[in-house]
Amino acid sequence: MIKVNFDIPLDFLHTATPPLIGVDISSSSVKMVELSEASKKGGYIVERYAIEAMPKDAITDGNINNLDAVSESVQRAWKRLGTRIRNVSMALPAAAVITKKILLPAGLREEDLEYQVESEANQYIPFALEEVNLDFQVIGPAPNNPEEVEVLLAASRKANVEDRVAVAQASGLKVLVMDVEPYAAEMAFEQIRAQLPEGAPDKCVALIDVGAYVMNVNVLRNGQSVYSRDQQMGGDQLTKQIQSVFGLSAEDAESAKRNGGLPENYENDVLSPFRESVVMEIARALQFFFTSTQYNEVDYIVLSGGTASLPGLDDAVATKTQVSTMVANPFAMMSLSGRIKPRQLQIDAPSLIIACGLAMRRFDPS
Repeated sequence: MIKVNFDIPLDFLHTATPPLIGVDISSSSVKMVELSEASKKGGYIVERYAIEAMPKDAITDGNINNLDAVSESVQRAWKRLGTRIRNVSMALPAAAVITKKILLPAGLREEDLEYQVESEANQYIPFALEEVNLDFQVIGPAPNNPEEVEVLLAASRKANVEDRVAVAQASGLKVLVMDVEPYAAEMAFEQIRAQLPEGAPDKCVALIDVGAYVMNVNVLRNGQSVYSRDQQMGGDQLTKQIQSVFGLSAEDAESAKRNGGLPENYENDVLSPFRESVVMEIARALQFFFTSTQYNEVDYIVLSGGTASLPGLDDAVATKTQVSTMVANPFAMMSLSGRIKPRQLQIDAPSLIIACGLAMRRFDPS
């Protein structure tokens, strides 16, 4: 794997070999996952994971507004994890990163490749290069021309990277890998794809992440993204409905949503209408996919994010879309350490996709 360094301390698209933990920082929580490699039979072992709530408005639209509050949440999550590993892999939200696939002549020397990438970057990045962290990865031969190679270019403003590095440092952690959230999710998705019939070759699989505030639709074919779109829909809307109907604080409403204990009319008056609105948004998102790409169907839907665990959501989506639907669990084919409670992991797994993918960067040979 060719590496490049335009005065940057981190790699977007490359990895490191020392032990590390995956750290996913979202607007609602910090998720951490530690994996190890099974020595005899191959595969992975889930050693530890932790989820810690994030204070409201500490992060909005992927931007860190309150560094101290975010750092405290990260530190609490790390202590709850109970590990000695301080090296971490983190990710930037897709909106903070400019990515572009470019074609360059094959066989370039490393220094010539770096020069060409920098020249191309000037065309696609609306900032001065000294203001951004820039990296690239050679994907492979160009599809229609063996004399060219396809190169993935990634760039983000330095402030976006520096804020996350500062959070880690304030928590006593060291960032070894800086990734991009969709790429981390795609890394973990390989564990899910293996659970589909024959690995779903040449099939369109819609990975739909319903988070606290945003629903991301990422359609993958043979493990490669062919479409991505964000829509404003998330589990926070359900929390607000619970607050309004039952007169609870935001914290109590969130706790009741996760742990139960709400009155009997919760199912009919609150949960069912919200579930239906999520289903309608998913159906609408798929229509956007059909009208803006060459594809006219999806073969599988995989639900991820905290809202994916909503009772009956997978069945409701399958009924509405007539597409085979499953709730994401990237750990289903992994071994579990004695510290892991299998039933709780089953509940939490859909929200751990990005953290899992970041933890897997430890084993990426590229």
